[in-house]
Amino acid sequence: MAPASARQAELLNLVRQDCGSCHGLHFGGGLGVPLTPAALKGKSPEALRDTILYGRNGTTMPPWKPFLTEAEAGWIVQMLLKGLP
Repeated sequence: MAPASARQAELLNLVRQDCGSCHGLHFGGGLGVPLTPAALKGKSPEALRDTILYGRNGTTMPPWKPFLTEAEAGWIVQMLLKGLP
């Protein structure tokens, strides 16, 4: 289930500001790996969601579970796979 529209706006802002600070303004990569639809093609949505929620050990990717629900992380993954608006 998609988050309410007000929460969607908050999540898109979070992704652009917080994720974009490491993954690049247009998600083409930087400190973090690219998050474009082409770069994510073939990756499991569940694995991507878990990376958002739990981070990646040994990298600079932090866990976002304190700030996001599982459904919200899944919605972010779907937006990244489609290409953020």
